[in-house]
Amino acid sequence: MKTACISAAALALVMLVLLPTTTSARLEAQSATPAGFTSLFNGKDLTGWKTPVGDGGHWKVADGVIDYDAGSEAKEDKNLWTEKSFKNFELKVDWRIKDTPYISKNMKIVMPDGRNKLGADGKEINLTAPDSDSGLLPRGSTRAQFNIWCWPVGSGEMYGYRTDPKTPPALKAAVTPRTNADKDIGQWNTFELTVQGSDVTLSLNGKTVIPKVTLPDLPAEGPIGLQHHGGRTPDGGYSGIPALVQFRNIYIKALP
Repeated sequence: MKTACISAAALALVMLVLLPTTTSARLEAQSATPAGFTSLFNGKDLTGWKTPVGDGGHWKVADGVIDYDAGSEAKEDKNLWTEKSFKNFELKVDWRIKDTPYISKNMKIVMPDGRNKLGADGKEINLTAPDSDSGLLPRGSTRAQFNIWCWPVGSGEMYGYRTDPKTPPALKAAVTPRTNADKDIGQWNTFELTVQGSDVTLSLNGKTVIPKVTLPDLPAEGPIGLQHHGGRTPDGGYSGIPALVQFRNIYIKALP
């Protein structure tokens, strides 16, 4: 009987060690705020963020991170925005793609000059592969989004500028990632974004993927956004490439 009691106690201790509580999971998810930075996410709830009206709980906090399932029921803007607006700043944000159940059939091969690669028939090459799609939106601009996705060109690509027929060739090339610095699906990545005046610079996992480039029509001030993409169908599927993403450790530092 005594042996059984000791074994039960030992088992309980092991379970406490191996199964972290929700609180400890939150602490593990959020790292210490870097010197000079302010946290935009408290790891507990969406205080400081504007949840889309009618969202239905699809933007939420789970295990200390911002979690999204691509299913926002908002009638209008489905993106998640900070309540505050920002001018010049440095921003750090961790993100990860949770899963890629959706199979894209029009993934492109993006060339260094920003063009989509053509086949021998003169048509754009389409790849079929698992995909997810979200992004980081600076100063309230959806046009200036830095993509989070699975395309071979890598995350950080600025689709709104790159694919605009009116964008000059030099700018198309400038907003195309210099390298694919993404980690594997399910792993955490880190964006480090600098926005000053009309200039932006983006690093991904310690590598500069978008060197400083000037965006003439970038708003002078605005909120930071996390992008919705895709949607859900009644049968539980997806109506487009879904934003199955999570975010954590979101820190900002104002610049002059």
